[in-house]
Amino acid sequence: LVAGGVDGDEVHPAVAPEGGLLARIQADVRADLAVPGAPLPGRSEERLALDPDDRSVQIHACHGRARQVEVVRDAILHALADDETLEPRDVIVMCPDIETFAPLIQATFGAGESYGEELEDETLEPLPAVLRPTDLRVRLADRSLRQTNPLLSVVAELLELAERRVTASEVLDLADRPPVRRRFRLDDDDLTKLQGWIAQAGIRWGLDSAHRERFKLERVTGGTWSAGLERLLLGVTMTEDGQRLFADVLPLDDVDSRAIDLAGRLVELVDRLGIALDALGRTQPLADWARTIGQAADALALTAPRERWQRAELLRLLEDMVEQAGPHGTSELAPTEVRAYLLDRLAGRPTRANFRTGHLTVCTLMPMRSVPHRVVCLLGLDDGAFPRRTPRDGDDLMLADPLVGERDPRSEDRQLLLDALMAATERLIVTYSGNDERTNSPRPPAVPIGELLDVIDATAFVPSADAVPLSPGTDATPPSPATDATPLSPETGGAHRRATDQVLIHHPLQPFDPRNFESGALVGADAWSFDRVTLQGAQALSSPRNAPPPFLAKPLPPKGGSVIELEDLVRFVEYPVRAFLRQRLGISLGGASEEIADGLPVELDGLERWGVGQRLLEARLAGVDGHTAIKAEIARGTLPPGRLGRPVIDVVYPLVEAIAEAASLAAAGPAADPIDVRVELTDGRRLSGTVSGVTGDVLLSATYSRVAAKHRLAAWVRLLALAASHP
Repeated sequence: LVAGGVDGDEVHPAVAPEGGLLARIQADVRADLAVPGAPLPGRSEERLALDPDDRSVQIHACHGRARQVEVVRDAILHALADDETLEPRDVIVMCPDIETFAPLIQATFGAGESYGEELEDETLEPLPAVLRPTDLRVRLADRSLRQTNPLLSVVAELLELAERRVTASEVLDLADRPPVRRRFRLDDDDLTKLQGWIAQAGIRWGLDSAHRERFKLERVTGGTWSAGLERLLLGVTMTEDGQRLFADVLPLDDVDSRAIDLAGRLVELVDRLGIALDALGRTQPLADWARTIGQAADALALTAPRERWQRAELLRLLEDMVEQAGPHGTSELAPTEVRAYLLDRLAGRPTRANFRTGHLTVCTLMPMRSVPHRVVCLLGLDDGAFPRRTPRDGDDLMLADPLVGERDPRSEDRQLLLDALMAATERLIVTYSGNDERTNSPRPPAVPIGELLDVIDATAFVPSADAVPLSPGTDATPPSPATDATPLSPETGGAHRRATDQVLIHHPLQPFDPRNFESGALVGADAWSFDRVTLQGAQALSSPRNAPPPFLAKPLPPKGGSVIELEDLVRFVEYPVRAFLRQRLGISLGGASEEIADGLPVELDGLERWGVGQRLLEARLAGVDGHTAIKAEIARGTLPPGRLGRPVIDVVYPLVEAIAEAASLAAAGPAADPIDVRVELTDGRRLSGTVSGVTGDVLLSATYSRVAAKHRLAAWVRLLALAASHP
């Protein structure tokens, strides 16, 4: 199908140049021609009839960043499948923020390595385009130094911690970095143990009360690293029995003799961290700054012999910083100034992109990156993220009096988009977030992408299926970019569509959506996705639903053994389903792991209030006076700080006293030692266990809870076992 622009009585058909829509747009840019319909001299009057198979320009609207990476991968695989001469080295992927997309790219493009022979299932329908994904080897360029050099990452973290609160999670994150783990000999089990200690010791944020002075909380000592480590070190020498305090410090009751060395390493880590942060918080000359940063890195991090280049790179960075200062290096600089300078040096920088090395190159959208490639992919051109926002520098005097011709980062990004468009020789692939991944609400494209869509509509159109070639003298006009369709043709009555109806593709939210695997559902006549794993998910989603099978196909065989533990029986009557899963099926239902709290508690929830009441009740039943028990609970660090904890005690402690008094009245005598239970059952098995809480002829159990069915059942089972064993 061809269409033409009217010039008097003569019609000039618009013949698509070689390369299709992309070549036409590039030719108009090189000739400096305006789009059709623009009131400028030299504008292009001819409209291009877009071929249905023209894939030279593709703009994909996705749900979020992760889907953009998946769509780009499939688009590249389609290009490789369509042209046997195309190789991964002929493809370049550029994005505004390489650090944001780097983990997603490594996860998505690296997933192709797991596709092996085990996925060759004859029952699966083969993909229309290719049967096996192409191995895409990806090379990431322009990464920041803190991502490529773990030691510089530690230095950057220290510079940021110097102006932060030094929370528990931040210190744990620092301890988890490879150079720090190597310095203090920490493995995964050690870090898990440290996390439990920190949570139990009530450590929240702040090295000590002096460190909290700038936050106006120097009088609040609870929840600091100093207070928590005192509990930890005291727990090495004594236990928490009887809620006893030593110099108003409550020992941590979870430090055994095998963990003493680990406790010392944690204290050493926090001590060195405090010294480093104090040194990084002073105003000093630049040479002293370089020496301080190097000493802090050596104190907290250690590199392996094969990784000495990391320390050399840090040394070179510090030497360059001092050398560039020149005669001004003796001026004292504030921590904020040095921090801003170094963090800027550690950010992403243009590096050698290693084009044409056989890899698929992923780099940052920046000048001198628009080397001609057969396929150019622009990833992450979201509204708000592109053009990129540049923070204003307070030292930039030109901002006070801006003039025409000065650098404008947003305009430079628009120029980079134009350069990338001109660098594509065969295909241009653009992705952006067209819908919110949580609410599915539509999101507009970035302004430059919206303008590109307008240019595409003004440059080409999609002919209707029932249209016929136009002949000279026809009154029908080509489609207008301002309308959704052209006026009805006198000969055909058909209406043409906008070019963006073919160029702009809206993708579903999930990669396992059946539309990704339906021929012609998204793009062209083939299925879109190449992922066999998500294909199985789509097949399961669209296949008939089967009734769920029974939990157990048949009754379990009798459990062997001649002894029944009393505690197993008690756990069964308290939580039957949980005990069944654990005792018969070997399934343990562990509690959900909670993140370490970084904020000081202000209010306690119901479970936390129960914990306070239960500990106070246990202390009172053990003979500890109320004042000592309350002081121990305050020293534990679980209560809100200062006077905020008093309302909790005022509510909880009267109930504790009432329960303790009722328990003392119910006791029939002094508490006896735990009583062993041995009961011979009629089927030949034996019930064995130990029962505590017996006072005279009373089995006493006191808890800070409302009496529930589980309490009654557990007490009945123990009482029945005692009566059977000791009539």
